[in-house]
Amino acid sequence: MASSYFQRSRQPHGRAGLRLVDRGIPMLEASVAATLAVRENLIPEQAAERARGRLAAYADDLKAAEAREHGVVLLHHEDPETGTARALSYETSVTPVYAAYQRHLHTQIHRLVDEGRFEAVIVVNGRPVVDVQDDLRRLLHPHTALVPARCLAGVRVVALGGMSESGKSTAGEYLRTGHGHARLKIGYLIEDAAHRAAIPDPYAIAPVVRAELILDGLDRYAAAHHFHDRITLESLHELDATAELRRMLDDQLTVAYIETAAELRARRGTAGPEDVVERDEIKASRGAAKISTIADTIVDNNGSRLVLERQLDRLACDASWPLVTPATTPVNSLGLPVALEVFLTTLLARTTSTPDPLIDLLAVTGSGGRGKYQHGWSDLDVFVIADPARTGELQQALTEVQGELGEVKLGLTVLSQAECRTGAVTSRLLHVLTLLGNGSLLPLWARPGLTIPAPPLDEDVAASLEAGVQSAVEIRRQLLKGIPDPRALYKVTALLAKILLRFEGIELAGDDDALAFFLQRESEPAAGLPARARTDRDAARELSGLVLEHWLRTMPSARAAA
Repeated sequence: MASSYFQRSRQPHGRAGLRLVDRGIPMLEASVAATLAVRENLIPEQAAERARGRLAAYADDLKAAEAREHGVVLLHHEDPETGTARALSYETSVTPVYAAYQRHLHTQIHRLVDEGRFEAVIVVNGRPVVDVQDDLRRLLHPHTALVPARCLAGVRVVALGGMSESGKSTAGEYLRTGHGHARLKIGYLIEDAAHRAAIPDPYAIAPVVRAELILDGLDRYAAAHHFHDRITLESLHELDATAELRRMLDDQLTVAYIETAAELRARRGTAGPEDVVERDEIKASRGAAKISTIADTIVDNNGSRLVLERQLDRLACDASWPLVTPATTPVNSLGLPVALEVFLTTLLARTTSTPDPLIDLLAVTGSGGRGKYQHGWSDLDVFVIADPARTGELQQALTEVQGELGEVKLGLTVLSQAECRTGAVTSRLLHVLTLLGNGSLLPLWARPGLTIPAPPLDEDVAASLEAGVQSAVEIRRQLLKGIPDPRALYKVTALLAKILLRFEGIELAGDDDALAFFLQRESEPAAGLPARARTDRDAARELSGLVLEHWLRTMPSARAAA
């Protein structure tokens, strides 16, 4: 055994400067010790000592060979007994002698790990293949650029299944245009990877190998297109290969089965209904219809295109927006006037004190939610998540407590959980969800166990461009009135300033803070202009003009475009 290890160690490394070999020098010692333990009925310590004695004649050569290795050990589990059980579970049959050998082998490997004989240790412990591969590549990439640095790191994959003419292509195209997914065909990935591996007929091999070919194609694509973190695969036709792909990708993969009635699919077939039936028969023989039994989601495509797209929105948001359980804050933490505290406390009591609350969540947004409410200037903006079926009851509750508001204007926004999870919201409401999701905004009440989506900041910033466009239009609408409303002009100007700053990586939620920061960068900053703009029309015009000018500078001129 030692001689064979030495022979392999002396082989040239090739153009990569690195060879990947199964079992290095420390494993020679472990396997010898395990064999001796079984044959001679030794305890682990005795077996290790006997193995070192047997290998003593080769000690110098073994040490030199081991020094040339970058040892990486893969452990089933941190506990050798659990690791042994996992290893034996993969065997079709196990004899008592082999089971004993595996127990001793795992014990010896863990001893070598404790002695620091391996450069790195990767604990598999049931993790998906791509996670383990990613760990391995990060260890090997510094030694050779031919090993990619990562393996599908952060890439979300949506694989679409369904029978012929069910709408898989329509779904894939919508995910591409609506959610930025790269759109790939499974057949191409399989055939390209099979060509690289010199496999003449990839459809004659085992499903697990076909799944590995798909994964290889995906990995190569992701490495070459590192800017894509969302990929759609079309189309799943095999149950077994799909199950293997799920095992390898785990929660990076979402399997979506498009369910469409047979009569609808028959009408969609461009070559006639008989062609649809024939293709269905082929797919059914491969288990395509059974993919629905292991799918993460069933997409009903028996309605309108809008219904289909909303389901795909939900699928995409579920994959990229984590769900969080929001913490809450008491009403008196916001520093609101007493009348508004009474209003909110009474409203919460009226809507949440019953066994079946009327709402799922209530939060104060805007300046009131940041503890910067200004009486006579600020509105009370309230965001609510509630079941649409409870709208009538919620309206009655509001009517009963409305008198506590006095002259304060209430800005109430109500969304359903479905709208939140589907992303069917304006850019302003997406910002509210982002703040709730990252904990920058705490609701006053949330139904126990409620989870809400947490859109990432980059999506929130990108979506705010819509509000920037609307703000720039509204500023000019106010200016053209002749006698603009200073308050309205101030607020929309502050909003545009905040959006311009966001695209520079500066997050300032307060109107005053954003405008003050914005004006600091002017060559001749106008001292006190924001304060005067609150009540003075001329100052409001000047301030809005400065911010609007910055917005318009981001546009290419018509002359430059020509």
